[in-house]
Amino acid sequence: MNKSVRPPASLPSERATGTGFADRGDDIGEPDFEAIQQSPEFKLLRKRLLWFIFPMSAFFLCWYMTFVLFSAYDHDFMSRKLFGAVNTGTVFGLLQFVTTMAIVLIYRRFAHKKLDPQVDTIHELAGVGKE
Repeated sequence: MNKSVRPPASLPSERATGTGFADRGDDIGEPDFEAIQQSPEFKLLRKRLLWFIFPMSAFFLCWYMTFVLFSAYDHDFMSRKLFGAVNTGTVFGLLQFVTTMAIVLIYRRFAHKKLDPQVDTIHELAGVGKE
């Protein structure tokens, strides 16, 4: 159970610069995760991910809060009949599901185009094979 821990690199110049992390790992063949985390490739991956997550989360939160506020404070608008027994509140509620699925599909496309190639690059530099 005792696993020897390699001390962190003392100088920034000893850190990975994107030329490969596989040879900097521990004795059991794992890559140097700290070097990977400090690499420009990983920082780019995090930046791309955050540039997607925060705006999309803000959009959905605003949309959801609009639904909640209308439901709580504008009963006349939300109970307006559209057709048959379907009212505006029902449509807004169902649109929450539609919006969630749309965000999932948009994220899937974004991840496939922008994130997955960056992850593959980091895996290649770390010497991690696809399994």
